[in-house]
Amino acid sequence: MAYVITQNCCKDASCIAACPVDCIRPSEGDDGTQMLFIDPETCIDCGACADECPVDAIYSEYDLPPEQERFRELNAAYFHQHPLEMGDITAPAPRAAVAPGALRVAIVGAGPAACYAATELLAIDGVEVDLFDRLPTPYGLVRFGVAPDHQRTKSVVRVFDNAFRTERFGCHLAVEIGAALTHRDLLDHHHAVIYAVGAPDSRALGIPGENLPGHHAAADFVGWYNGHPDHAAHRFDLATRRAVLIGNGNVALDVARMLLADPATLAATDIADHALTALSAQHIEEVVILGRRGPREAAFSVGEFSALGHLGGVDVVIEAGDLTAHPDDDVETAAKLELAREYAGRPPTPGNKRIVFRFHATPSELVGTERVEGLRVSGDPDPIETALVFRSIGYRGRPVDGLPYDAHTGTVPHRAGRVVEADGTAAPGVYVTGWIKRGPRGVIGTNRACAAETVAGLLADHTNGDLDRPVADRRALLDTMTDRGLTPVDWPGWRAIDAAERDRGAALDRPRVKLVSVEELLDTARRKPQLLA
Repeated sequence: MAYVITQNCCKDASCIAACPVDCIRPSEGDDGTQMLFIDPETCIDCGACADECPVDAIYSEYDLPPEQERFRELNAAYFHQHPLEMGDITAPAPRAAVAPGALRVAIVGAGPAACYAATELLAIDGVEVDLFDRLPTPYGLVRFGVAPDHQRTKSVVRVFDNAFRTERFGCHLAVEIGAALTHRDLLDHHHAVIYAVGAPDSRALGIPGENLPGHHAAADFVGWYNGHPDHAAHRFDLATRRAVLIGNGNVALDVARMLLADPATLAATDIADHALTALSAQHIEEVVILGRRGPREAAFSVGEFSALGHLGGVDVVIEAGDLTAHPDDDVETAAKLELAREYAGRPPTPGNKRIVFRFHATPSELVGTERVEGLRVSGDPDPIETALVFRSIGYRGRPVDGLPYDAHTGTVPHRAGRVVEADGTAAPGVYVTGWIKRGPRGVIGTNRACAAETVAGLLADHTNGDLDRPVADRRALLDTMTDRGLTPVDWPGWRAIDAAERDRGAALDRPRVKLVSVEELLDTARRKPQLLA
């Protein structure tokens, strides 16, 4: 018997270190796959990986849910292409402790990249970390980007729990860096600053008509149904029969599922209440997903593509594209093509809704007078009739006050996480991790290796004495924030928010019911019971 990694894999790699026979791959870096795999021939059925997995994506092969059966073959197929080469299983060398006060690090952002960086640093005795975010809640895209029907994926935040309980961790949510507190302030109170601010802006289409009402960034819709305070007040015309998604990555598939999901399914998730109400009353019968290239190049993962086939009352239609597998296709590409052939061969079910994949379709114009009425693609004179279009073609990072910026890539220039000035010199004590460092690619767990690289460089700089300088202590930091009129949400404050949302959810048999306004979040945090302090 072997264990199998399934579609919820976050690529966090906690399972790799737990495996006593070193049979989980790829073992380091990001080789282009969006999953990890277990070699069924080497697995000794100990279950250590399943115990360690933060998102409960690992099952005994005999306990696989029916909708996850495909992943047994996928795990085996990976090792047919990449025969297992056993390595030496050695525990990472412990890092030397630092003297109290000798290394204080500020981290800007509270998403996965930031949290992984904080966890890496706090594993070293003596290091102090202060985490800042402009929102009153942590976890970034885990809270506001992962689809509500992917609750197991959201549980990845469990890996941060122990690290954030230490007194060496300071949490300062609802504090925007660059406003009342600046980059210079952070450097005055810390030996180093890591920016993990993500890539919050959506790329533009660059075609006529894209400013018409009815055309939206998919990220705005995702933020809306996930209860992001910046997006909770958005309005979307869900009375149309057909919606069109431009782009075919995992975000596009998330949006398609949300648009067509059964209201009873959504009601069992942590979807924002306003979105649950609106989506329960919507009239969309068909979602068309456009890809500029063919199915072989599609950006969605095999796990997300497979999940579409298990949506009740929804047909998956493949309209165009070469679905023939090539001998040199990687395992995931071959699996996606096999799935596409299966979907293409299924007869339609009368009365079902539809997700239609149209490949080799390049948008050329959004048409309409006062709002979107259709979308024209190159080579087709007849527009696709729709009143609702989402673009899901990638993200861009914003310039960060006080840091250099590459407008072409939407990232901060760096070398292995060390920020690099325009003249090629390193900015002393300033680092980046996550999407603002590498661009918007990878899955949640990709941020772990990314953060580890950045932290390794920071620690090397500390060891070399490059970060040695006098800085003010945490008490002085708190006094500065008070003087500037800032009242941060600390970790007990976040735990009070978390407890309140879970209590509201428990009353309705839901994981949580989210608070979506900043005012309500702040009020809840400041009413935290003393036992959380």
